[in-house]
Amino acid sequence: MFSLLQLASTSIENAVAGALIPPESSGILKQAKLQEAPDAVHVSSLTNLLPCLARTVALISAASIGAEIRAAELSLNVADMPRVATVDPRFQSYNIEMVEVTGGRFWRPYASTDAPAGPNPDLFAERAPIDLGDARLRRLAAALSPAYLRVSGTWANSTFFADSDTPPSAPPAGFKGTLTRQQWRGVIDFSRAVDAPVVTSFAISAGTRNTKGVWIPEQAQHLLAYTRSINGRIAAAEFMNEPDLPAIGGAPDGYDASAYARDFAAFRAFIKQAAPDVTILGPGTAGTGADAEALFAASAQDVDAISYHHYGALSARCGGDRTPEAALADGWLARSENTFAFYRLLRDRLAPGKPLWLTETAEAACGGNRWAATFLDSFRYLDQLGRLAKAGVQVVMHNTLAASDYGLLDERTHEPRPNYWAALLWRRLMATTVLDTGTALQPGIHLYAHCARDIPSGVALLVINNDREKPHELALPAASQRYTLASKHLGDGTVQLNGRTLTLDSEDQLPSLPGEAIPAGTITLAPATITFLVVAEAHNADCR
Repeated sequence: MFSLLQLASTSIENAVAGALIPPESSGILKQAKLQEAPDAVHVSSLTNLLPCLARTVALISAASIGAEIRAAELSLNVADMPRVATVDPRFQSYNIEMVEVTGGRFWRPYASTDAPAGPNPDLFAERAPIDLGDARLRRLAAALSPAYLRVSGTWANSTFFADSDTPPSAPPAGFKGTLTRQQWRGVIDFSRAVDAPVVTSFAISAGTRNTKGVWIPEQAQHLLAYTRSINGRIAAAEFMNEPDLPAIGGAPDGYDASAYARDFAAFRAFIKQAAPDVTILGPGTAGTGADAEALFAASAQDVDAISYHHYGALSARCGGDRTPEAALADGWLARSENTFAFYRLLRDRLAPGKPLWLTETAEAACGGNRWAATFLDSFRYLDQLGRLAKAGVQVVMHNTLAASDYGLLDERTHEPRPNYWAALLWRRLMATTVLDTGTALQPGIHLYAHCARDIPSGVALLVINNDREKPHELALPAASQRYTLASKHLGDGTVQLNGRTLTLDSEDQLPSLPGEAIPAGTITLAPATITFLVVAEAHNADCR
């Protein structure tokens, strides 16, 4: 007891000077300090002393934490963070390309023995149809749900739906690929099994047009009718994939905004009559130039939600010049926000109030670069989710779930890549209510906040230290659970959570992903790391 009193009274002299504790506590402690021996302190005096002592120690502790918080680089008041947006429960979603479903030529992974080293006429590899019944694929996809599954892509524009149990051996004239009933049933079965309703687009190539070159909905009608016949559901649809790239997308020669406007009007009339419960998306463009703007104007009034695509660059396959050294650069991470700003401006001018969906995105177009399969790209992946959620984008669909270098999963083994583990943590920790952290993005440290998933009044933070050399500090006034993603070698395809390498367990199941308990105070964020912090006792009124 005497040593405790000595410690408290020594500390209290400084605390009193700062008016941190009441004078009566100071007086009692000083009297105790003047006693010559512990047995001189009477039991009755101790009884009066202990409540004041407890209060004093608590105040000293609070003062110490407060000093830490004031000294930290960033300090947050999680209780008062206001709600700024709410995203769709299926905000984090993904693509399986139509050509994966049908089989055909898709971007050749760099891991292939004959993969292209740069621009190469042989950019593609022939692939068999994806096995959507694969147990590992289904289990890992289900862990990201609820989500949307988009089945579309460039190849969908010219894919013939063979509405027969005996499909043709080759696509009919005016088409380049064939989707069978069995393959589409596989998509619907997968969608139900993993809780990911289907988003798609329809064929628009020469085989879907009359003698005047006008699109007719016969193929779309067959696909919708068959979907209903097997108790399937299409949640949302774009008319076509990327109408601003008509030459590579199977559209007729000279296809422009006026032709698109004509065809889109026919598409909308058809959907409203044949499937009024389907959300109409558009225009699904990939650019930010005059063509994209004209196509946007042609359809904005008649869509239910605005859709667009974003790739920050071309991969090396298609002549891109990005390097892994730039993967963490602030300017690179900001590119998705720049594209969003273009579409938000058009939306606000031509279709105010309509929601925005990013229906296709990844590290780079044309299959992604080599490092798209490594932890280097997880900074872009999570930063994009944080930025766009705060901006109010409702859905973000990564391309792809399991194909080429930008897949969340390896296309041959379906082993999770670093972006999959990043996606899984987002899914488990971040709820749909988006909060304002009260701090602007700073070079080298990006901070986002949501309500914590399944924790009333709790707050979940995403803190990205994209500085390769410098640690950063963040102070919190309450205890938290910490989940830090890092990689010993940023480009080798492995990732650690709180120091433990993430991999499927011996029974092919996802491992537990425990956090590390962190007390209130200052948290150091190591260079090139991504940290989620869940503050259960945040007492945030917008998260009740």
